[in-house]
This record gives sequence, C-alpha cells and structure tokens, in this order.
Amino acid sequence: MSDSVLEPAAAEFAAAAAHSPPVYELTPTEARNGLQDIQSSPAAKPLVDDAWMVVDADGIGVRVRVVKPVGATGLLPVVLYLHGGGWVLGSAATHDRLVRELCVGVHAAVVFVEYDRAPEARHPVALEQAYAAARWIQRNGSSAGLDGTRLAVAGDSAGGNLAAALALLSRRRGDVTFVHQSLYYPVTDASQNTSSYREFADGPHLTAKAMAWFWDAYLPDRARRNDVLASPLRADFGELAGLPEAFVVVDDCDVLRDEGEAYARKLTAAGVRCTSVRYNATIHDFMMLNALRETAAAKAAITQAIHVLRESLKSFPPVRN
Repeated sequence: MSDSVLEPAAAEFAAAAAHSPPVYELTPTEARNGLQDIQSSPAAKPLVDDAWMVVDADGIGVRVRVVKPVGATGLLPVVLYLHGGGWVLGSAATHDRLVRELCVGVHAAVVFVEYDRAPEARHPVALEQAYAAARWIQRNGSSAGLDGTRLAVAGDSAGGNLAAALALLSRRRGDVTFVHQSLYYPVTDASQNTSSYREFADGPHLTAKAMAWFWDAYLPDRARRNDVLASPLRADFGELAGLPEAFVVVDDCDVLRDEGEAYARKLTAAGVRCTSVRYNATIHDFMMLNALRETAAAKAAITQAIHVLRESLKSFPPVRN
C-alpha cells in the first residue's frame, strides 16, 4: 500500500475495509452483499419521484429506474447512468444516494440501467443493454417525459467503462446521440500496467488483484480485452474524434487513476472537448461511498459533476420563491 496522504475519513474507511476478506476470495453473491452492507450506512438522500420499467428496443428488454425531481413536469433532459462495481457488484440500491443527488442537482431525469452483471452475463451483454436503453430514450422517451435530444451518459468505475464504450458504440452505429459523457474514476484499459497500478497494487480500498478478479468475471478471454469497447483507451484518434464532450474525474490513490487521465488526454488529443480533474487524498469510489459523502473531496466532486451535467444538458432548475 502506498504511503500517500488520505483524507481522515478515507483513511479510516480504507483501514476498516482492509480487515474484511478481499473480494477475490468471495463468491459474487457474497461480494454483492458486502457492498450492499457498506452502503447501508446512514446518508441524507434528496426526495425524488421514481418508477421502475422494462424498456424494449429491438427486442432487447432492459430494466431501468427512472428518477425525476419531485413534481417535475414536461420533458426533462436525461442522464443515462451506468453503475460501478467491477461489472459484478452494484445496483440501484448501492448507488441510490448519488443518483438522487445528480437528479435533483441537475434537474434532470436519471435513467439508471439495472444491467445484468458478471459473471452470469459477460461482455458485451451489459453494454448492449445500456445501448438498448439509450435507443429507447431517443425513440420513445417522450412518452415517459424524457427529452431524448438532451441525453448524457455517466458512470462510475466499471460503469465509467461502459459509459465510455457506449459513446464509442453510438458513434459507430449512428442511431444514438449523446451530448455529453461523464466518467467518474473509469476503467479504460485492461492492461493493468501503469504507475498507479504499481503504486496502489495493495490499495487503499481497490487493489490490483481485485481488478484482475473483476476483469476475469467480465471478460475471461484476454485477447478480446483489446477491443476498444472493452478497453476504450485503445481506440485510435479516428475512433475518438467526434465523440461527445467529456468530463473525467479520477481519485488520487487509486489503481485506475493513470488510465483515467490517459483517456482524458487522448480524447483531448483527438479534438474532443474534455475536462479532467484529480481529487487529491481520495480513494476509489469516493463519490459513491456513503461513508465518505461528507468529505471535502466528495462534496466538491459531486458539486462539480452536477454543474458540468447541468451546463451540458442546458438544464435550468426552477427558481424557488
């Protein structure tokens, strides 16, 4: 483990987590329950209106949670959200607080995709389910109060990987258009061979062995990990040019830090408008973890994420009297 400085709450969380069995020694069900237990800590959550539905796009049925500001009327801009958890963990429950905050802060509908997780579903199942949800929003979303012309995609960690891949896939296929992509500490490459992987191989929190376990669950065929839809960092400039503007957040003390920043640099080099921010003294998942919500970094990052999405979607929350 690196001796980098952490915010006190992050250091406390990482120290406590180090006493739990590592994820790669658990079954997928045990690991999922573990994240659910971690996220059961009390956290203030804004009130929202929400509904579950199964959307259909060309025969692909996808379960989504549509989250809206309380009492919102008319067509709302949309954030298609893809959750993290190494493609294995995570759910609407674990990401509930963050999704609510984005919804209310941006004054947008957040469509949360409850994609089928690995290892029961391998790549590209989750990606195709997310694409089907995006296609439904743009074709039929108005029936649910969704403005498909103002559609952004966002995701954290493995969800950031899916969000980046979705932007690439939409450009390739041409029948879905995103105006923005927000990638929070994303997985962008399967090589696991960066300075941050070496520095933080043993944590804090996310380890190199854990990421190897996640990759093995999601895409066991190592040769296929070279595909840009699995490792977006491997896309060439021609594939990246013309992608929607991007906002990339990375954690300071995280194996994924360098590949996230490398992807942001490559987007910029390809002519994509991109902002990349590193929050110091943070660990992986710092925006999502309820235990870290009141840290200075989490507050600032979520505030910035909301501002970026609001500007990109041209969303203007109603003025309260």
